[in-house]
Amino acid sequence: MSAGCRLLLSLFLFIFGVPLALLGEKESKTRVVVLTDIEADPDDHQSLIRLLLYSNQLKVEGLIATTSIHQKNRVSPESIHEVLMAYQKVQPNLLRHESGFPSYAYLKSKVKSGLAVYGMEGVGPGRDSEGSEWIIRVLEKPDPGPVWFSVWGGPNCLAQALWKIRNTRKPEEAVKLYDKIRIYTISDQDDSGPWIRNEFKNLFFIVSPGYNYSNASWTGITRVYPGSEAVTTNRQWLAEHIQQGHGPLGAAYPDVAYGMEGDTPAFLGLLPNGLNDPEQPAFGGWGGRYELKIPVFRDSNSGPFRRENWPQDQPETRPIWTNAADSVYAPSEQKGYKSDQATIWRWRTEFQHDFAARMDWCFKPFHQANHPPRPALAHADRLTVKSGELFHLNAKGTEDPDGDSMSFLWFQYKEAGTFDGYIPFRPYSPNLYDLPVKAPDVTSPQTVHFILKVTDKGSPALTRYKRVIVTINP
Repeated sequence: MSAGCRLLLSLFLFIFGVPLALLGEKESKTRVVVLTDIEADPDDHQSLIRLLLYSNQLKVEGLIATTSIHQKNRVSPESIHEVLMAYQKVQPNLLRHESGFPSYAYLKSKVKSGLAVYGMEGVGPGRDSEGSEWIIRVLEKPDPGPVWFSVWGGPNCLAQALWKIRNTRKPEEAVKLYDKIRIYTISDQDDSGPWIRNEFKNLFFIVSPGYNYSNASWTGITRVYPGSEAVTTNRQWLAEHIQQGHGPLGAAYPDVAYGMEGDTPAFLGLLPNGLNDPEQPAFGGWGGRYELKIPVFRDSNSGPFRRENWPQDQPETRPIWTNAADSVYAPSEQKGYKSDQATIWRWRTEFQHDFAARMDWCFKPFHQANHPPRPALAHADRLTVKSGELFHLNAKGTEDPDGDSMSFLWFQYKEAGTFDGYIPFRPYSPNLYDLPVKAPDVTSPQTVHFILKVTDKGSPALTRYKRVIVTINP
C-alpha cells in the first residue's frame, strides 16, 4: 500500500473511530483446551480471567471442569460460567483495542464437565463424560493444528479420552489424533498424569513431575525468589492494577490464597509475543523453558518438603519436557541467579504489565490505554555466519501503535542455543537498535539465540520481542 493510500485509510479509520491496530493480518491461532479444578483454589479463577483477556490470540476450544487431588469428588462448571458472565460485560470494550475476542455465547458452548471422581477412578469402560467426549470431538476436527491441553488440575478427563481412542479407533487413526496432542500439566494433581505418560510414550508432555510443588518450574510465576521482582505479584499491586476500578472482570479476580495464578504458566507460553515458540519448549518464553529428558526422581513423600498422605511417585520411564535452569543477572543486586523457576520469573515484570494493560482495555477507550509495540527486523530471523565474521542485529522498522517512545535491548539467551558461552558485544549500549556482533570461533556448527526486547514508555510499559537464531559455522 502506498503512503498516500495508507494516509487516506488512517483518516477514514480515525473519523469512524476504528483503531488502525485492529487491521493486522490474520494469523492462525493456537488451539487450547483447558482442564481446571476450579474451586479447589482461587488461583483457577485468576488464571481463567487472564486467559480470557488473551482469548482473541488463542482458539479456546474447551473449558472443562475436573477434579484433582485437592478436590476429589466435585466439579464446578458453574464457576466457569460465572467468570464468563463477567467477561460478557467487558467483551465489547475489549474489541475496541484488538479484534477477535470471542463472544460469550461461543465460550459458553465450550464449557463441559468431567466425572466427579478422582484420578484413575474416571478412566476405563463406562467412564466417559461430557468432557472426555468433547476432547475426542475437538481432536477429530479437520483442523490439522495441534491442540494444547492446558491442565490446571487433574487430567483424568483427557486420560479417558485417550483410553477410548485407543480402544475404539483403528491404530492408524488413533496415531493421527495422538500427533495433535500437546500437554502441559501443573505438576501431577492425580494419578492419571503419570498413567498417560507411561501408556502413551510418544505424547508431547510438559510437566514438573510429582505431587510436591516445591521444585516445580511453574512456581516462578508467583513465589518471590532471590533476584526476582516482587512488586507486581503483591496484594497491593493486584488490587490497584487488576481488581479495583477495572470493571466486572477485575472485580471477579479473587484475592490470593496459596499463590497467584499457579496455573497460568500452562498457557502463558502459547501467547504470540515474539518470544514464545510453543513447539520449541527448549527455546524458553513467558511460560518457562524445558528440556526433553528423563528427570531426576524426587519422591513427594520424602525430603524437607514431604507431605502427608500423598500418592507415591514413580520414576519417569521415558523422556518428557521438564525443568531446565536459566541464569539471570539482577542488575539491582549486581548478582546472578540460576534456577528452574528463573525461566519464568525473569519475565515477570513484562507479563504482569501486559496483564494490567489488558485489564485497562476492559473499560478504557483506545486512546486512553496502552498497546504493545510492534518490533521489526531489517533482516531475516534466521542467519548463518562464519567464525570471526562481523554481522549486525537491526530492529529498524519497529513501531508503536500509540506513538510512544521505545527502548531497545538486544541480549543473548545462552541456554536456548547450543553455543556454550557468552558472546561479548563491543561497543555495547542497552539502547542500540542496530547492534554489531562478531561471531566467535567454533569448531562445529553452533546456534546462538539473540532476543530483541522492545519496551514502550506508555503506562504500564509494554514489551514485545523478536528472536534471531544465528548459526555459526567454522
